[in-house]
Amino acid sequence: MVPDLAAAKRFYGELFAWTFDEAGPAAQGAYTVARLGRRRAAGLMRKTDGRMPTVWTVYLATADVAATTERIRAADGQVINEPRPVGSGPAGIMAVAADPGGAVFGLWQPAERSGFEVREEPGAYVWAEVHTREPAGVDAFYPDVFGYRPLDPADVRDADGRGEEPEMVVWVPRSGPADESAAVTARCLLEEGTPPELPAHFLTYFAVEDCDAAVGTVERLGGRVRREPESGPYGRWAVCRDNQGATFAVLAPPERPAQ
Repeated sequence: MVPDLAAAKRFYGELFAWTFDEAGPAAQGAYTVARLGRRRAAGLMRKTDGRMPTVWTVYLATADVAATTERIRAADGQVINEPRPVGSGPAGIMAVAADPGGAVFGLWQPAERSGFEVREEPGAYVWAEVHTREPAGVDAFYPDVFGYRPLDPADVRDADGRGEEPEMVVWVPRSGPADESAAVTARCLLEEGTPPELPAHFLTYFAVEDCDAAVGTVERLGGRVRREPESGPYGRWAVCRDNQGATFAVLAPPERPAQ
């Protein structure tokens, strides 16, 4: 969601090589699909209310959005926007909610539109994680609502709550393999020194071929770097703000050894 849709198209079109479908009705935010080649990569829309934040929103898929919103309430979350059909057909049923720490996310029950058509390629979504100040409540919330389980059983605290919260908990579906290839998302702690006015949030990562080059493009297009590029076990990454203030991350996966 952005105040200036045309400016967002110019920024992300150059940064990620996206093209855009014809926009929807202006009264509904002129929503437009961003494509990488011919495949759906993301969506952009103009804010219909200036009080709304300028943000990227992660939508988690659900087979029954109404039932999921009830679980959210039961788990001390908040339903911000009740489920409603969107798009012609409809494309799906959406809702917006927040976890007990205040991080906002969307829900999507697919109908004619399932969601991403491309992932983990340069210019496409690759990962998202929730950053919070309230790990205890959040660590219980997502397993209760979505059936996640920690990738590492050691990340589950004792029933009496002893010990420190791990800095990061990676979640996988309750059924299926417990390995990194099945990871859905993760919970991270907001770092010490984080400004108190920065709320809990989901951070969305987009894959790029070259992290440093992508950061240079962000700055040239009027964006800012919030966290300078650094290398980790999953590649080289950085946290950026676009030219209208929305925060996102870029990640260049590590090169695979030649076979």
